[in-house]
Amino acid sequence: MDLDTDKIDDAVLALLLLGLHDGCRAWKGFDWDAMERLHEKGYIGNPRGKAKSVVFTEEGQERAERLLEELFGKRA
Repeated sequence: MDLDTDKIDDAVLALLLLGLHDGCRAWKGFDWDAMERLHEKGYIGNPRGKAKSVVFTEEGQERAERLLEELFGKRA
């Protein structure tokens, strides 16, 4: 099956927001390829390294908030 990696990246970015802590850090327990693509798109800091979390960029956190509502929010 061909997968739309942009849709996967959007879902991962939104779900990263659920692990938000210390203002702009999120636990990085997701697929490494998706994390690397999010870094390349400028939404998160470099996911490589020993830290168990990654830093959202301002743009990335704003996009994650919109996507979380869009993808997973309940409709009234």
